[in-house]
Amino acid sequence: MSFRASFCDPFKSEIIELGEIRKDKIMEHFESIPWNEYLEKMKTAKDSDIYYSPSLEIENKENKSGLSVSAVDGKEWYIFFKRPKLVKKFFGLSERMDNNYLTDITGQTIDDVRKCLKALINNDLKYLENKIK
Repeated sequence: MSFRASFCDPFKSEIIELGEIRKDKIMEHFESIPWNEYLEKMKTAKDSDIYYSPSLEIENKENKSGLSVSAVDGKEWYIFFKRPKLVKKFFGLSERMDNNYLTDITGQTIDDVRKCLKALINNDLKYLENKIK
């Protein structure tokens, strides 16, 4: 499996494309981001200087499934799960493939984020599907 990563620095308008990231380096990279430093700096910054919450996106390039994790306040995290999914419409009479189907979950802890990242790394999409509805 190959992965790509990007990062949203709260103080830069452009998303930082990190490119390909090795599977065994994803958790290390996540842990090395100074999440609390960004959040502390945001507390005293003007709203006009803030573009995003600090966020890391990891995508499995082969199956197009990915997670975006976003730090909110040092304790709470948001997790977004993107994947291709067959979506039914019109009471199940019609269906189409949505290549960027997105669900999210709020009120998560850093341990929840770690579990979800590990699930993505291990291609445990069933876990992610059940966790992030």
